[in-house]
Amino acid sequence: MRIGLLGTGPWAQMAHAPALSGHEELDFAGVWGRRPEAAKELAERHGVRAYDDVDELFADVDAVAVALPPEVQASLAVRAARAGCHLLLDKPLAPTVEQARAVVEAAEEAGVASVVFFTARFQPRPAAWIAEQAAVPGWFTARAEWLGAVFTSESPFATPWRREKGALWDVGPHALSVLLPVLGDVRRVTAAVYGPGDTAHVVLDHAGGASSTLTLSLTAPPAAAGAGVELRGEAGVATLPDGSDGAVQALMRAADALLDAARTGRPHACEAAFGLRVTEILTAAQDLLDGRSWAARPGRSFAGGPVTAPGRS
Repeated sequence: MRIGLLGTGPWAQMAHAPALSGHEELDFAGVWGRRPEAAKELAERHGVRAYDDVDELFADVDAVAVALPPEVQASLAVRAARAGCHLLLDKPLAPTVEQARAVVEAAEEAGVASVVFFTARFQPRPAAWIAEQAAVPGWFTARAEWLGAVFTSESPFATPWRREKGALWDVGPHALSVLLPVLGDVRRVTAAVYGPGDTAHVVLDHAGGASSTLTLSLTAPPAAAGAGVELRGEAGVATLPDGSDGAVQALMRAADALLDAARTGRPHACEAAFGLRVTEILTAAQDLLDGRSWAARPGRSFAGGPVTAPGRS
C-alpha cells in the first residue's frame, strides 16, 4: 500500500514518519505540509518526495496518515477519502461533532477504511487487558487519570491547538478509548468541572450501569505526570498495565489494522465512527464546562447541570 504523510510537526517527525518508513508492507511515498520547507526537510530525511499540492499526493497514494491539528485533519480527511484514500488518523478525530461526522460520511461514501490512532489500543499489554476486562461482568466504577506536563515543562507538544482545547481534547480521547470498550457507551456526561490550569474532572454514566471519573490535565507538575486506569467491581480491582513499547511501534500496529480493514472490508474497532463517538462525548463534557463560571477563566462562564451526550438519552 502506497501511503503519504500529512504533517511535518514534532509528532510527524518523531512517530509517523519513522513508522511509515519502517513498515514492511507500506510504501512511504511522500510528505505534504502546511510549511513547504519543513515538508521538504522531512521528506529528504526519509528519502521520499515532498508534495506542494496535497491533491496531487492524494492521487499518487492508496492511503494517508495524518499528523495535523484536529480541525485541519478533519477537512483534509474528507478530501482524502473522496479521492479514494484510506485513512490513518490521529485523535481527536475533529474538534466538532459536525466535522467528525463529515469524515465518517466521506469514508463510508467512498468505501475507504479508517483507523484512528488511540495509543493504548495498539500496545500489546494494554490492548490485551482491555479485551480481558471487557469480558468481565459486574464492573461498578472506574477511575482514569491522564496527567501530562506539556505546559509545565519544555515540551514540543505545547502547540496552539492544545493551548486552545486543553487536556479534555488531547488526553481525554485516550481515557475514553480504554473505558468505552470495557464499561460500554456513555449514556450521560453527568458532571464536568475545571481544576488547576487546564485540568478537567469529568463524570460519566455508562450503558453497562457503571460510572467512571476522569481527571485530565496537561498542566500537572512534571513529578506528578503519568496515566492510569483502575476498575472496581464484583471481580475485584483491575489496573491498566503500562505499554512496553513506544509510539512508533504502536503506530505500525495501527497501520497493520488499516491494511487489514482495507483488504477485508471489516472495519476496525477504532475506525472513524468510534472517533466520532469520542468527539460526541467530549463535546457533551465541553458543553458542561462552558456552562460553569470559573474565576480563573476570564470571559468564560461555566454553570449548569447534567448534559446527555449528543444522540443519547
